[in-house]
Amino acid sequence: MQRRHLIQAAAAAAVLPLAARAQAWPTKPLRWVVPFPPGGTTDYVTRLVAAELGKSLGQTVVVENRPGAGTVIGVDNVAKSAPDGYSFVTVANSFCVNQTLVKKLPYDSVKDLRPVALMGLSEHVLATHPGSGLKTVADIQAQYKAGKPLSYASFGNGTSAHLAGEMLKTALNAPNIVHVPYKGQAPALADLLGGQVSMMFGNWPEFRGHVGSGKLVAIGMATAQRSQYAPDIPTLAEQGAKVESNSWNGMLAPAGVPDDIVQRVNAAVNQALKAPMVAEALNKGGIADKSGTPAQFGAFIQSEIARYAQVIRQAGITQEG
Repeated sequence: MQRRHLIQAAAAAAVLPLAARAQAWPTKPLRWVVPFPPGGTTDYVTRLVAAELGKSLGQTVVVENRPGAGTVIGVDNVAKSAPDGYSFVTVANSFCVNQTLVKKLPYDSVKDLRPVALMGLSEHVLATHPGSGLKTVADIQAQYKAGKPLSYASFGNGTSAHLAGEMLKTALNAPNIVHVPYKGQAPALADLLGGQVSMMFGNWPEFRGHVGSGKLVAIGMATAQRSQYAPDIPTLAEQGAKVESNSWNGMLAPAGVPDDIVQRVNAAVNQALKAPMVAEALNKGGIADKSGTPAQFGAFIQSEIARYAQVIRQAGITQEG
């Protein structure tokens, strides 16, 4: 009996410090890794939310850019961080693509990280140079059947824009449309504006001004229904090519972070997304608020992994191209 009491007392003593730490959290600044270079949409959304998150949690949230290896370097850094609630990472579509595309990931996407909050989503548009002669999906089909060379640019091999292009090729039964990968959206967009490539899937916020000025032609939105940000542009599905593509971003934490901390951060992120300044900036930028629960984000990640895996395997995409 005495031995049992001693064991119970020792167990209680071990739990107390953990409980005390959970109640006191956070007692120091939080680190939020962005596995992309500064200046992109994911970095922009993270910094907007981080400023409000800091106010809500009463601690500074330091955003740290760690790009490289298709986001693997930054994600791996957080996956291997202490699960104490002080390290987080923003991920995007590439996180789900890499689960299938990268054969030797240094972390397990599902087991080593846990979903905290989905944040924003930018819809994709399929656009072309006005000199291409393409205005609709029917025009693409006509040129392809006529044997005219067609190409599409992407942000890089295995990116959401690449996979969207492969979805389009499948939908149109047009396997010979050539993929031209670039190192990021900016150089790809520059060549699209210059007419060096036939077309490209890209984030509507970055393409909107070029479409409005007439420098680019929007063939269609890669959305299930017409976009609230571009209601006058028909969807690709309306034109007979069912392609849904976008760029999203969300927050993950190391797998061992306690539930109560995950729930607190999730609530704070959702609150930040509703803050007037953040909500206005997102809406102005054409970025949809996708706030929800950690469980909902987890289900979304699983569905994205499965969706991209099917495209990658069907198209035979590899890390090398």
